[in-house]
Amino acid sequence: MSKKNELRDKGLRLTPQRELVLQAVRELGHATPEEVAEKVRKSHPGINLSTVYRNLETLENVGLVQHTHLGHGGATYHAAEELTHLHLVCGKCGSVGDAPIESAASFVDKLIDDYGFKTDVTHFAIYGTCAQCSEKS
Repeated sequence: MSKKNELRDKGLRLTPQRELVLQAVRELGHATPEEVAEKVRKSHPGINLSTVYRNLETLENVGLVQHTHLGHGGATYHAAEELTHLHLVCGKCGSVGDAPIESAASFVDKLIDDYGFKTDVTHFAIYGTCAQCSEKS
């Protein structure tokens, strides 16, 4: 599917800003709005941060991007088609790793079975200690 069709299929007008913001999110992986703005400004220096925020919100509302909180700061964004992993955040070095979403299947099933609670584990970060920091200890 082309970018034009992808945005139009979601009911959005194709604007250069939307296209640039979506492309930046996909290229950066996990990125803050400030990082997305910095990436976009490399090819379009006039874009401002509020435009990036508005477009991220619009793209999230139609399911093309999703935000996650990976630390005490603001949200980071990633493309919705990348919702196949969990975010693993090291509390010592701050690195962010990924684990297959299937790793949380038994946890998610237990919450449903025991509490009737359905959760979206792609929307939060799991904090701990990465392998490298564990080896150093």
